[in-house]
Amino acid sequence: MDLVAVFPEPPPPELARTLDLAGYRWKAFASADEVAKSEPAEGWMGAIVCADAEIENAWAVCRALRKKDVLQVPLLLLVTGAQLDELTLRDELFDDFCLLPFHPRELEARLRHLFAFTASSPRPDLVDYGELVLNLETYQASVGGQPLDLTYMEYELLKFLVQNPGKVFTREILLSRVWGYDYYGGARTVDVHIRRLRAKLGEEHANLIQTVRSVGYRFGQSRWGN
Repeated sequence: MDLVAVFPEPPPPELARTLDLAGYRWKAFASADEVAKSEPAEGWMGAIVCADAEIENAWAVCRALRKKDVLQVPLLLLVTGAQLDELTLRDELFDDFCLLPFHPRELEARLRHLFAFTASSPRPDLVDYGELVLNLETYQASVGGQPLDLTYMEYELLKFLVQNPGKVFTREILLSRVWGYDYYGGARTVDVHIRRLRAKLGEEHANLIQTVRSVGYRFGQSRWGN
């Protein structure tokens, strides 16, 4: 779903009208918390933040949208000429800006350029399962947008499990597939890493890694059904 986040709620009438006429699907929010809680599973297509009235809230929304470790939301900032000096120390919080009052054609052109550039840029190779997201390029993992502090082997084990949801693996198979055939550690190595992963995933998500009695471990449920 290509949905654009807009601040504030309600948005300026000319902004809403321009977005509607340009064919964008959008949703307006009144605060940074609302934007964070309402983000689609596949992320925002982009964001437009109007900073002329609620300045502090506008910057808070920008910061919230920039907190994502895996993907940054392309963000267009709408400001007045009197606010230009404020952009100098905050240029990491937006991708482009447009002066208010804006001309509808200029705004449309800036949005087309911003979204087209983002779409054509290389996207990180991601693996996800619900709120759990792994970035295969940066070796980072997060749950619900919160980064996980994983060792290299913890990350490799979690990645293998997430890529094979619903499948049951013995400790021996996990040792050979994750640590490698030339690894001479015992099955207890797997148990220790599973215990650490569960602890780092937290109580709410620890049960993603299930123990299959007398066999081994399974991650989540099969996406093809049981």
